Parts: sequence; C-alpha cells; structure tokens
Amino acid sequence: MEVIFTRDVINQARAGEVKRVSDGYARNYLIPKGLAEMATPEVLKRLYKIKAVGDETRVRETGVMEELAEALQDTNITMAARITPTGRYYGAITNARIATELAATVGRDIDRRLFESNEPIREPGEYEVVLRLSTDISATIHITAEVEE
Repeated sequence: MEVIFTRDVINQARAGEVKRVSDGYARNYLIPKGLAEMATPEVLKRLYKIKAVGDETRVRETGVMEELAEALQDTNITMAARITPTGRYYGAITNARIATELAATVGRDIDRRLFESNEPIREPGEYEVVLRLSTDISATIHITAEVEE
C-alpha cells in the first residue's frame, strides 16, 4: 500500500514522503496513529502543504533536541542494585529506570524509547549509552552500575 507520511517516522520516512509499506503496518500502526495517510489523489494534491508543515515541525524540534543533547552529553549517572552470588543483578537496570534517573538529574522528561540499546544492564561496571533524540541528533551518557549494600 502506498502512503504519504504526515509526520517524521524515525528510520522509516520524513513528513511528505510517499512510500510503499506493508498493508498491515499501514492499517494497524501508521494510519491509526496519524503518522501517514493512504496515497489518494486528494491527499497527493495536499502533498506540498504536508511537506511544508513537516519541515517546519522538524526545524522546531531540531532546536529543542539540540538543546537537550547538549544538556545530556557526557552526563554521569550512578545506579546501584543487589547482586546474586554469581555477580549478576537480581533484576536488571532497564532503560525505563535509567530514563527516570536521568530525568531527575537533568530536570526534563526523558522517554525510555530514545535509548539505542534495548539490552538492560545485568552486571556492575561502566557503560556508555547512546540516546537517539532525532534522526541526526544523539547524545552519549555514562552509567556507573554499582553493587547495592
């Protein structure tokens, strides 16, 4: 099915692009969430306006994301959890927990889905985590995972 993207979708398309995607992806995800519309002749006539709105939104969001990336870049977070006799954590330090701690440190909400790594931290040590804020803006944070006393 051909769709016109009305918003930027990371790793898929930018607003105003016409692409062929699978029917299920379009019907079950893109169209219900308002990220795309079916490519009909009426919508194709509005393509220029859709691109202009997408460009305007992208410019506005880029400024906000660059500011956030600057605030996050090289931030250090220390997290602690209990470990098993084998040296691994009982539970893992997940992206959601890191996002909560990072939000408290920076003072702004951080979405757990911005983290590139889906693997939780399972052992104590030093880790670098990359946050993908937009298609071309990212920030690296440093996490020190310690043993909870």
